[in-house]
Amino acid sequence: MQQAPTISVVITTYNRPDALQAVVEACFGQDDKNFEIIIADDGSTANTKDCIDSLKLRSPVPLHHVWQPDEGFRAAMARNRGTLAAAGEYIVFIDGDCIPQRDFISQHRKLARRGYLVSGSRVLLSPAFTARVLAEGIDLQQADAGDKLAYRFRGHINKVAQLLLRWPDIWRHRRRFSWRRIKSCNLAVWKSDLELVNGFDESFTGWGHEDSDLVVRLFNAGVMRKDGAFATEVFHLWHREATRDQESSNKKLVVMRAKDGTVRAARGLAEHG
Repeated sequence: MQQAPTISVVITTYNRPDALQAVVEACFGQDDKNFEIIIADDGSTANTKDCIDSLKLRSPVPLHHVWQPDEGFRAAMARNRGTLAAAGEYIVFIDGDCIPQRDFISQHRKLARRGYLVSGSRVLLSPAFTARVLAEGIDLQQADAGDKLAYRFRGHINKVAQLLLRWPDIWRHRRRFSWRRIKSCNLAVWKSDLELVNGFDESFTGWGHEDSDLVVRLFNAGVMRKDGAFATEVFHLWHREATRDQESSNKKLVVMRAKDGTVRAARGLAEHG
């Protein structure tokens, strides 16, 4: 039987301390507390640091803050810095606006298997419900089946079946590459596999597809995918979409790498020395 991995949860954030607090609080409420939290901060101001310092005082698990200067959208670098700071052998990436369910860590631990990454899924919250969750401190982990059905009926969330059902670890493996459900807001990868491909590629500029690029290169290196749907869902708080002026050129690069078999990032973990 495969030994359970040590887990590091890397949470990316940028100037949204109210959402970050909701996410970290949900991490505190996990039914499996054998993990650490690394907050990978892409240049937030003092408000976020103050929030994190307050959370550290009552954290039931190790919590670390890794910060870099604000020089534009550099999520790839933030995630790499988070990876380098992580003590765990298995890295679960989520975003600072994605609230995990209570069994998020335990489900990811069940699905962890050498030679595979796990791409999880998300449940989108409406703008109005997001505002209520943050303003009123609504604990989504306490929602029962009736609450979740009501959220869906009222249009507060975009799907509900994935929150009500848990699918066992069968028929999750993907032998062929698929572009579907590649989201670094819920992605679990062995640290050794990240090191093999040199992590996220920091040469990507602006928003878009640095997560797809990672999964493509991992696939080229022989790392297969498991689908984390109906097991690892997170509640994704609404936010305005980032500027996507570089999306087209970024996607072209990923498609090219899928064809030419690129494995290592042009600028990634190794460049941090």
